[in-house]
Amino acid sequence: MTERVSSPAPELVLCAVDEPLARAWRAVLGRMTGPVRVHPGSVLDVTAQAIVSPANSYGWMRGGIDAVYARAFPGVEQNVRSAVLAFHGGELPIGEALVVPTGETEPAWLISAPTMREPGEHLPEDTVHPYLAARAVFLQWRDGRLEHGVGVRQTVDTIAMPGLGTGVGGVAPETCARQVAAAWEEVFGTR
Repeated sequence: MTERVSSPAPELVLCAVDEPLARAWRAVLGRMTGPVRVHPGSVLDVTAQAIVSPANSYGWMRGGIDAVYARAFPGVEQNVRSAVLAFHGGELPIGEALVVPTGETEPAWLISAPTMREPGEHLPEDTVHPYLAARAVFLQWRDGRLEHGVGVRQTVDTIAMPGLGTGVGGVAPETCARQVAAAWEEVFGTR
């Protein structure tokens, strides 16, 4: 594997396949420090080293964007489930994230950060799960280690992120966008 030299700041690409989410992403861009952009389309259309999976705590990838990932990257669901079992006893808590290989050159990595405990769970209106999932992704990106101890940040310059909980979870796009922006600023913002 070729090690990348990371840029001074990571690039986050906020993806939206529908206009309400794209509009919500654009509304929070001004609050986010560093290179962040909106892509009106699929995560899979973005050139990125890693993509975000807003999965469930057990790593099942059978619905929403996770089902798309499972079809695009055969074996990634097993990679996620094996990592959840090996490192978290079979259940990855909301607020935690892990990084697994996709089996492809690009994106080479999938960051699994659950927004719901059970598959297909509808989240309550006052949920903070998008914030917790985004914060876990950003902390993993900043501080995490890949295989052989290589830092995630040294390998991953760009992450493509879909809405967190906005599909199956039923989270309003504006809620998701505000929470992702708050998590970004907490982890990467200047103080």
